[in-house]
Amino acid sequence: MDIRHLIDTTRMSTYQWFIIGLASFLNALDGYDLVAMAFTSSAVSEEFALTGAPLGWLLSAALIGIGLGSLFLAPLADRYGRKTLILAALAIDLLGLTMSALADSFTELLLWRVVTGIGVGGILACVTVVVSEFSNLRFRGLAISIYSAGYGLGASLCGVLAAQFIPVYGWRSIFAIGAALTAASLALTAFALPESVDYLRGRGEHAKVRAVARRIGKTGEFEVREAGVDKQSASIAELFRGPLRATTIKLWIAFSLITAGFQFANQWTPKLLTEYGLSAQQGIIGGIMLSFGGTIGSLLFGSLTTRIDARRVLTAFTLLSAVVLVGFVSAAAWPTLMFALGVGVGMLLNGCVTGMYTVTPQAYPAALRTTGVGSAIGIARGGAVLAPIVVGYLLDAGWSPTALYSAAAVLVGVTALVLVGVREYTAPVVEREGVRV
Repeated sequence: MDIRHLIDTTRMSTYQWFIIGLASFLNALDGYDLVAMAFTSSAVSEEFALTGAPLGWLLSAALIGIGLGSLFLAPLADRYGRKTLILAALAIDLLGLTMSALADSFTELLLWRVVTGIGVGGILACVTVVVSEFSNLRFRGLAISIYSAGYGLGASLCGVLAAQFIPVYGWRSIFAIGAALTAASLALTAFALPESVDYLRGRGEHAKVRAVARRIGKTGEFEVREAGVDKQSASIAELFRGPLRATTIKLWIAFSLITAGFQFANQWTPKLLTEYGLSAQQGIIGGIMLSFGGTIGSLLFGSLTTRIDARRVLTAFTLLSAVVLVGFVSAAAWPTLMFALGVGVGMLLNGCVTGMYTVTPQAYPAALRTTGVGSAIGIARGGAVLAPIVVGYLLDAGWSPTALYSAAAVLVGVTALVLVGVREYTAPVVEREGVRV
């Protein structure tokens, strides 16, 4: 039995679940880091005398950084190791948060928010792959959903701390707390996270593979097979060779559509509900319902994948999301029903994001896994950055909230069609001296 097959088919050990917990903590920090600017925006605007346009750039700066980090930093993990790049990305994130807390001007803060995003982009791509590689087949979807749920928890923590600390210590305290938490995670990751066995196997480091296997409780007999035909150079160009070309294009489109729909709903819901005639307080409650539903959605998606193929669950979630998006805004005249549907919108859209994180690593060979995930996340950040901006222009052009939600529903629904044909990667069968390998 090969080590990959051993991990895929045997029971999850306590240490494997610890790795999932550590990944969830890192994702919670990413959630904290990304919403820190939103919660400090009023205080920052007051100190630097910012109008809407420069504030908008500050709110988008980290998303731009994530795109850069996912596209250009994450592929290095397939060359130098998952753990190595996670540590490097955490260090970049720590630098960005620390310098954000010390920024004395709009330009400085903008720069360091981009740097923070670069670190977060590297972390997201690498940790997603680590979760997939250290989980068995039965619980892989659940493990990724637990990991994804960490984002909402971290974002919520940032909001609670902002309410308590900004009035007393100022907006810089939020970035300082984020830096302290990131420093702690850097030390914990260096000590507790093992290197990926798939990466080590691909490099032929058999002794290290066996050491990691013992660490995660895999003490049975197994072989350490060479990567063979799976071994490829880790570059984005490799994602477009042979049958991977169609897979990559489909995943990039699907990730972009899901991310655009997710960002639209999460960032614009409070404002659009007030445009529909609801009070500002009701708009805020609507946004909270989406966030609350998001945590449930990640866990629900993972639970379902323990019994149903992740691609089928993702397809169902995208189609249901399209229906519930339209139902949500159509129920604006009945706030109680609308808030209930808001939970459904957050649950299903967040489940779709979790689904993309589940399906994408499985679609690539081990040697290209981080490159594949990182490129998809990076491309999808284009949708994340553009969606809120485009919606603003459409709203100014006279589009109604119902029309905007309907358009978002169409985009999310189309994802189900785009994903047709995406399958888990299987290495081609070749013959060596008459033996099929």
